[in-house]
Parts: sequence; C-alpha cells; structure tokens
Amino acid sequence: MIAPSNKAYVPFVSVENMMRLVHAIGIETMLKGIAQEIEADFKRWESFDKCPRVASHSHDGVIELMPTSDGELYGFKYVNGHPKNMKEGLQTVTAFGLLADVNNGYPLLLTEMTLLTALRTAAMSALAAKHLAPKGARTHAIIGNGAQCEFQAIAMRALVGADKVRLYDIDPAATAKAMRNLTGRGLELTACTSAEEAVEGADIVTTCTADKQYATILTDNLVGPGIHINAVGGDCPGKTELHRDILMRSSIFVEFPPQTRIEGEIQQLDADHPVTELWQVMAGQTPGRRSERDITLFDSVGFAIEDFSALRYVRERLTGTPYFERLDMLADPDDPRDLFGMLDRAQPVLSPAM
Repeated sequence: MIAPSNKAYVPFVSVENMMRLVHAIGIETMLKGIAQEIEADFKRWESFDKCPRVASHSHDGVIELMPTSDGELYGFKYVNGHPKNMKEGLQTVTAFGLLADVNNGYPLLLTEMTLLTALRTAAMSALAAKHLAPKGARTHAIIGNGAQCEFQAIAMRALVGADKVRLYDIDPAATAKAMRNLTGRGLELTACTSAEEAVEGADIVTTCTADKQYATILTDNLVGPGIHINAVGGDCPGKTELHRDILMRSSIFVEFPPQTRIEGEIQQLDADHPVTELWQVMAGQTPGRRSERDITLFDSVGFAIEDFSALRYVRERLTGTPYFERLDMLADPDDPRDLFGMLDRAQPVLSPAM
C-alpha cells in the first residue's frame, strides 16, 4: 500500500509513468498479472455492485462511466469511443480511472487508463480464450490491426501459447504497422490480404475493428467447427462485427448480460437467446467448451470489474517505485469543520494567479 507523506495527497500515474511501469514489470508479466487479478475477481463476482455502464451517445461517438465496488474499494473508469478520431490524428479511445476507499470515500489512486485499458482488454481476451479456446491452440487470426492489435497478439501468446499470428486489416498500412511492432517477439507473423485468408487454419479469431456501424467482418462460411472467436470490436449499440448466423451456431459467453445485450454482438439476437456468464466458467459452476467441434464465442464489451482489477493491480505494483506523482486534490483542514478557515488563512501566503 502506498503511504503518501500527507493523507490529502493522491497518487497519480501519468501516461509517461504508466509506460515506465509497464517496461519495469515487462509487458507479458503485466498482462499475466492483470489476467490473474481479473480471474480472482470474477471468481467472487457476486460480491460486486454491478450495473451497465452509463453511456452518453452522440453522432460521433460515446462517453461512458464504468463504476463498481466490492464493498471495500470503489472504482470507476471514464472512457470514450470516437472512431472518427483516427482520421484526425487522435486516439479512438482515451480513458482515466480512480480507485477509492469505501470506508471514508478518499481516493487512493488516479491513473491514465488509455494504455491500461488496452492491457486489460487484451488480458481479458486471453483469459477468456484460456477457458474457451480449443486445447493446444497455436494459430491466432486478428482482423482489425489498429491500436488494440499488438496487445491482443502478445496476450494470447503469454496466456494461451498462440504464437502464430495471421493479420488482416482493410488498411494495409495498419497491418504493416502491426508486423513491425510484433517482429522479434517470438511470434510467427503472416500478413494477409483478406479476412478469409487470415481465418484459414486459425484456432482463435479476434475481431477488433473500430467503425461505429453494423458490419460483417466475419461471415458464416468462414467459421468452421472447433474455432474460438474473440469478438472485441462490437462494443456499443449499433456496432457489430459478426454475421448473425455465426451467433446462432455458437456457444456464447458474456461478461454482464444486461450490458452485452445492449452493446455486444448479441444485440442482433432475441432478448431471451441463451448465453453463459463467463464468471460462472471461471468459478467452476458451468463448463466452457463442451466438445472439440464446439464454436465458442466471447462477446467482449468490457465490464467495470475488469477495470477495477486492473486498477488494483497497478496500485499494488506502485509501492516502492517512482512511477507516480502526488496530487494535491483533496482539501485537508486541521479541523474538518473549518474548510473556510483553511482558505482564509492561506490568503496571505497564496497570491492570485495573474
């Protein structure tokens, strides 16, 4: 636990310090660590407050708050999703998050979560594949080679052992970027010219495109028996990646059904279409893959408990490191009732900014 010199100071992890922390720990080690925290929290799923994320949709994108609490700690993430940003040289997704003490409401950590969300999304994907993918899965097709691509590839290798990666994007420059970034990381890389070529021979298929629209990245004829699909890109109303017929043939696993039915691939299906909550698989309450020919589908939209797990992981790893700053963001008067007195006494010391 971090012990700031003054209780009113809050540890803050900037983008620069998050990058330092990732390199100090090692990206594969960090992905495994976050996945371990997520799995531990999913196994105690029923101890969390749960609600669909609070979303404010606009024509160009969405801004969301994702809160949860286990009764001891409270966490939330602010995150946006604006596909048009890429054309303007901006990130499609940006985020920050906070962890607080439920007993007194004081923040314990404030951190960037643009990088951390990419890490936890990839860790969650690989964790789901560990439970659902065919035994001995080695070949991983990634359709959509944008900002999430490399994280997904490295996580699947770290947690599942999928070391053959087939890459496809409608923009060849995105695939070339991913090939450069993943070279020298122990992966056998293949750049493909179509989704069909990428999926050929794949044990795991990850779809992670960015456009905010109903799309058909995978058609039914491309999906053979025994495959595991990791559907990451369909994550808001009106945005999907898979043909409906694929869903009808698949065993579907989700995080939190009330959220996924609004935002995930299953928004294409009837409201009573059966799905399995992934936490039940991790807790040993229900089986995951039932046969070698089973088509398993993780309809991933991201849920607040995963961010909570990532926040806890970062907070625990900060102890004894220089990878955070102390923010003076909480008033701390000597007498808790005398907030005005604290302000008044500061007047001779603090001159107004000109």
